[in-house]
Amino acid sequence: MKSSVSTVLRASLLTASTLFALAPSAQGASYSLSDNVVGAGFFDAFNFQAIGDPTHGRVNYVDQATARAQNLTFGSGNTFILRADHTTTLSPGGPGRNSVRIRTNKAYTTHVAVFDIRHMPQACGTWPAVWETKESNWPNGGEIDILEGVNDHGPNQATLHTSSGCTMPASRAQSGNALQNDCNVAVNGNAGCGVQVPSGNSYGPAFNANGGGWYAVERTNSFIKVWFWARNDGSVPSAVRSGASSVNTDSWGTPVAFFPNTQCDLASHFQENNIIINLTFCGDWAGAVFASQGCPGTCEDFVNNPANFANAFFDFAAMRVYT
Repeated sequence: MKSSVSTVLRASLLTASTLFALAPSAQGASYSLSDNVVGAGFFDAFNFQAIGDPTHGRVNYVDQATARAQNLTFGSGNTFILRADHTTTLSPGGPGRNSVRIRTNKAYTTHVAVFDIRHMPQACGTWPAVWETKESNWPNGGEIDILEGVNDHGPNQATLHTSSGCTMPASRAQSGNALQNDCNVAVNGNAGCGVQVPSGNSYGPAFNANGGGWYAVERTNSFIKVWFWARNDGSVPSAVRSGASSVNTDSWGTPVAFFPNTQCDLASHFQENNIIINLTFCGDWAGAVFASQGCPGTCEDFVNNPANFANAFFDFAAMRVYT
């Protein structure tokens, strides 16, 4: 009898293990620090993209030499600043406001990235973003928007943009509010499958007034997750707060956004992605909702006045990538 029970029990355990292995996993894992980017290290980890804005913003992205000469980027100690020009009055119909767009030299597949941010750009007309994509094969290579919004209108929104055939389940283990569930750029005006972060201090002036916080993304072939912790949040994982040499995402709690592979083959929709940090103005999103979000006049005219952008800057304490 004991032998029979043991045989049945072993068979049951094997069956359960097999089913678990076959099922899409929502569990994280342990990762080791691959890139610890702090202060002036941002200049080595990123390249400057002096390109035309794909989102049609009223912006002029400058190269590294110009950015450093005009003090649009500055790195020292544990501080890296990326900002818009806030001294030059623009001519109507002329070039856009000088700003910065940087992209990592490295590209990543399975990884965790943690962004320790003290301040993000704020002002009507601004459209700041921290995101990942493969620009040379967009949208087929996928896009993950980790931090993004416009016109100081929070909360933050985490979003995937993909080619067709990638949707998210209506109900899933996340604390945020799903806006759209089809990630296909060809539907819903390229809104993607966005999730609003539940915390009001996750974006814009409220984020800055609270001293910022941490954003993190975990990407695997089974899921993509995004977390946010405010600076004074008691639940910030100790490894995140300290910038530890390794992290275990199983201990991080429910993410604000959870994108499982149950209705989307993430492996085929996401290739190796670079991390991009940029600040643009107006354009396809900020400009389109400028007036409806309570901003004065027109977005193009507002951007002409440099005084409006004294607080339009990122202050990064660190970016850490774990693989």
